[in-house]
Amino acid sequence: MPDIQALVSDLASKLRKRRVQGSYETARLTAELLCAVILQHKEPTTNGAASLIEAVRRVGEQLIAANPVELAVGNIVRHVLHIIREEDLSPLTDIVGELKLSAEDDVEDIAEDENSQKSSATTDGCLLKPPLLLAVFEHLPDSATACQTFSSENIFAGKADKSAKKLKSELIKAVNELIEDINTCREGIAEQAMELIHQNEVILTLGHSKFVKEFLCAAKEKKRSFEVFIADGAPKFEGHILAKELDKKGLKAIVITDSAVFAMISRVNMVIVGVHAVMANGGVIAPAGLHVLALAAKKHDVPFVVVASTHELCSLYPHNLEVLLNEMRCPSELLNFEEFSDCIDYGIASSSSLLHVVNPAFDYVPPELISLFVTDIGGYSPSYIYRLIADYYSSEDLPPQQKPAS
Repeated sequence: MPDIQALVSDLASKLRKRRVQGSYETARLTAELLCAVILQHKEPTTNGAASLIEAVRRVGEQLIAANPVELAVGNIVRHVLHIIREEDLSPLTDIVGELKLSAEDDVEDIAEDENSQKSSATTDGCLLKPPLLLAVFEHLPDSATACQTFSSENIFAGKADKSAKKLKSELIKAVNELIEDINTCREGIAEQAMELIHQNEVILTLGHSKFVKEFLCAAKEKKRSFEVFIADGAPKFEGHILAKELDKKGLKAIVITDSAVFAMISRVNMVIVGVHAVMANGGVIAPAGLHVLALAAKKHDVPFVVVASTHELCSLYPHNLEVLLNEMRCPSELLNFEEFSDCIDYGIASSSSLLHVVNPAFDYVPPELISLFVTDIGGYSPSYIYRLIADYYSSEDLPPQQKPAS
């Protein structure tokens, strides 16, 4: 088997050098790596789940530090930690259930004995009397037997040994299901296209998103006829790529500039976009330029729909220190240095350039500008995102300032 530390270092290097980008790819590779970590982890004789949680957390810290902007990495790490905690608690839940059933059976037996005594007393013509306390205690074992029967060591020993053996296999199965969910998330999102896109509508999007492409193509395959306006997504102009892909699928695509979204929004029936991450408050981190598009949609009462998979649901809030909301891309995406070399001069009393280029990668769009989230498990309003996050992550893995008060 390959060395785990070598695999971690390799993925961390790819994240650091931006060779792996995008929520889908980073989520898939992170989940596959954590599956290997669990598979090769040597469990101690006691407290195996805690040891495994610590191992996954250490790996996660290395990956997150390599590229804090890729929030999907932290999402998968926290979700795997949640899976470990859930699987570790499931044997305990079974034990408590068995003890409860056993206690209920004992109560029923005592009740049956009392009823039989009452019926016997009635038959003999005797007055009905409540059972004596001594009679109740006769049904309970003596103190020595009770200690032996209800000793926590005796009750949990067999179950603990069994759960320790099954824990790793159950975790591997659960993480493999997570990987499968990541691989099929696009299909899950695309299945809902028919419910939102109607005949002869005009859809507006920005840049290039594989989720949006699959969503639009799914509606086209169901014989829906509609037009797509595509804001080109400067400075990379990834909207041109989406326009070519939609043209191959037989969809009518019209490319517009990012600055023209306010001019064209009155002709649009719906805005459908992909995002980088969905935050815990229902806001999103999205490609630069999307906030302007959201404001235009709000101004003209056009539904603003976000398509996102569950691995993009982030348990952090925008104000958390762990969240790096933005990063600056290469200035060469905006300016050709050869053409602007004469503008790059230096001041008399300063050693810094007079010409500066700022090229942010992302925008933050607040939840009040979003109409609907379409995920691979259904559609939700921004106000419901916190509930989805509670199902996918454990409070123990949240930042200290975000944990609920005890």
